Amino acid sequence: MKKILLILSLLLLVAAGALYLLKGKSTYDPAKYSLTVTPENKPFGVGSSIRYTLPDQFGKSHHSSPETRILVFAFTKATGHIIKAAMADKPKGFLEERKAVIIADISKMPTVIQNMFALPDLRKSNYDMLLIYDGKMAERLKEGQATDKVIVMRLENGKVTKIEHADSPEALNELLK
Repeated sequence: MKKILLILSLLLLVAAGALYLLKGKSTYDPAKYSLTVTPENKPFGVGSSIRYTLPDQFGKSHHSSPETRILVFAFTKATGHIIKAAMADKPKGFLEERKAVIIADISKMPTVIQNMFALPDLRKSNYDMLLIYDGKMAERLKEGQATDKVIVMRLENGKVTKIEHADSPEALNELLK
C-alpha cells in the first residue's frame, strides 16, 4: 500500500511539474505596456488623468483615448464576477457604443492560474477586458478606492469627473445605461 501511495505521489508531482512548465510562463511583456496617472502626488480619483497601453485577454494592445467616457475597474475575483454577470446578456459592441472600457487587475493571480483558467474563461467573452499584470500599476489605481466593489469612473478627455460603485450586476447595468 505504501508503494502505491509513493508511486501516486511521485506521478502527481511529475504531473504538477509538467503542468507548471507548460502553463507557468507568462506572455506579458512589461516593456510593451504602461499606465500613467496624473497628478503623480495624489491618489487616482476625481480630477486625475489616466493614460495607458494595456493588453486585453487576447494579448492585443489597447491605448487610452480621449473619446473614452467610462472606465470600469475590477480589482477582486468577486468584482470580476459582477462584471461578467452584468455583461452576460449584452450584445457585441455594447461597451464601444457607450465608449466604455473594462480594466481588471490580475496581478496577484499566479501565472499558472491565469493561463489555465482566467484567460481561457475571459476569451469566451464577447467584449474586451484590459488586463493589469503589473502589481505596481494596480496599486497606483487602487489607492483610496473601494476595491471590494466595481469602480465606475466617468471621464471627459481622459480626466476623471465622477466615481461610482456597483456591488451587483444590476447596479452595474444601471451605471452603464
